[in-house]
Amino acid sequence: MDQLVARPMPTEEGILAFHQRCEAFYPADAVDAPIEQQRKWYDALCAEFDAPSPEGLTREDALVDGRIPIRRYRPATISTDTRIYYIHGGGFVVGSLDSHDAICAELADFARAELVSVDYRLAPEHVWPAAFEDCYAVLQVLLADGRPVVIAGDSAGGNLAAGVVLKARADRLPGVVGQALIYPGLGGDLVSGSYVEMSDAPGLTTADTKYYREILQAPAGNPFAAPLVEKDLSGLPPTYITGAFFDPLRDDARTYAARLASAGVDVTFREEPQMIHAWLRARHMSEGAREGFRRLAAGIAVLVGTG
Repeated sequence: MDQLVARPMPTEEGILAFHQRCEAFYPADAVDAPIEQQRKWYDALCAEFDAPSPEGLTREDALVDGRIPIRRYRPATISTDTRIYYIHGGGFVVGSLDSHDAICAELADFARAELVSVDYRLAPEHVWPAAFEDCYAVLQVLLADGRPVVIAGDSAGGNLAAGVVLKARADRLPGVVGQALIYPGLGGDLVSGSYVEMSDAPGLTTADTKYYREILQAPAGNPFAAPLVEKDLSGLPPTYITGAFFDPLRDDARTYAARLASAGVDVTFREEPQMIHAWLRARHMSEGAREGFRRLAAGIAVLVGTG
């Protein structure tokens, strides 16, 4: 008789409560629903975990190239000319300027740096390379005035951030001085390591990851779409990578950090032992997420020169 395999689950009460609260808004089988329903659920989930804005922080919405929405965050105190460029997650299918608004505001405030977020085109209406091209176009505009940029992103946004950094290196585009990748999906093989061990993890499954890849239609062999296939990682900027133990994407973060270090890149890697995918949203209800977010914000502060 086959033995039942227990679903991998953390034991920290805060992150378990977070996961339960998430599923009340965004069911585990959400990817089986129509795209518009997925987006409604995700917007409701994001609103549920909204947080007060830091005192004195201002926001300004604008368009790049007349079509790509961005949002600029200026905290009450700015102590560096370096800007943070944040690319949101959401499987390339959901997410917006609003979905990660509180996260961006808190990062900007902690780092005492201006932050710009982007609302790139989503799949399936816009498949590869639409999102990537939007993100790169915004980076080019941000760098045009000579101010340095640290690029950050979570999940799908971590994929886009890593790809954009590789593209900037290929194009010899100066000014990218750091990257922060938060539980990024970087093109792992889906059939080994954490993709097997954490295939049924809470928050994100390997089947979900496969769904998001198929809907994006990105070329598997293109390093801008799957940064792990890039053979030469030398010359990339200082990097902060954070992963979650209970996450099928865990080994993407581990492997990329190790390969960057082997290539001589200055890398800080941190894996949250009790965290699940999307733990950034749990930062106000989970001790592990609170500490992970503090370390992430401190890591970004170092990259922009205020830490």
